[in-house]
Amino acid sequence: MSRRRKGRDIHGVLLLDKPAGYSSNQAVQKVRWLFQARKAGHTGSLDPFATGMLPVCLGEASKTAGFMLDASKTYHATALLGQATTTGDIEGEITREVPNPELTAVEIEAVLTEFLGQTRQVPPMYSALKHKGQPLYKLAREGKEVSREARTITVHSLELLSWEPPLLEFKVHCSKGTYIRTLAEDIAEKLGSCAHLKALRRLDVEPFRQEDMIGLEQLIAMAEAGTLDESLLKPDAGLEDWPLVVLEGEGQKRFSHGNPLEHFSGEPGMVRVYGADGIMLGLGEIDSDQNLRPKRLFRY
Repeated sequence: MSRRRKGRDIHGVLLLDKPAGYSSNQAVQKVRWLFQARKAGHTGSLDPFATGMLPVCLGEASKTAGFMLDASKTYHATALLGQATTTGDIEGEITREVPNPELTAVEIEAVLTEFLGQTRQVPPMYSALKHKGQPLYKLAREGKEVSREARTITVHSLELLSWEPPLLEFKVHCSKGTYIRTLAEDIAEKLGSCAHLKALRRLDVEPFRQEDMIGLEQLIAMAEAGTLDESLLKPDAGLEDWPLVVLEGEGQKRFSHGNPLEHFSGEPGMVRVYGADGIMLGLGEIDSDQNLRPKRLFRY
């Protein structure tokens, strides 16, 4: 018999303001410990040196995490021009130093416009992407470099915040899979230099807003005051643009047991499913034959 993980059955989404120095997993485990939650996960990692929004899903909310991975994100980045590192950030060793050319804000803004829209980006070696089952960062630490295929990304907006040589600050709203370290390096190359990230802060993960983030110190204070659970959003908070379906009676019973509902009225696509009592039953999909099929069932 498998042993059940100890902890509370608590369900919801926490918008953690991750501090620097924590890996995403370390931050999640800290949150899980504070809540004494049985289960916790996140919707997309941040590098240890980076700060900012890390949505943490507790309990059954973890079943929504996979559907939020496609969300676009907004970052505030600070790049140090004239110096490249092995990792593309402050955690790596310096590999190259060059004098920076004389640059004006107008010249930099002109280069930034070249990165708007759909573009192709080669992922860095220091990333969690895998090559023949091995994470690239492990190969990189062994001094190995393998060929990486460029991937399509979308930069929705790219704004110059300040240029005080050698520090270049910019704000970027981009699609999933965009490596800001690589973006900074590519911008620097177009400017006739090289760069690494000195600081990185994730401001938004759609549809969540930065003003709703909560830091670890605040969470600890709330835990001491007994108000910790008030920091949680609903389990489906990241999917509120999905249509809402409310079931009752036999329909609620069938869905809860994993059975499809035939001749169901609604537009084909993914939906959030609630019971008549206002409790979320899970996630479903209405197919082209008008069947409502369970995709993720919530077990409280």
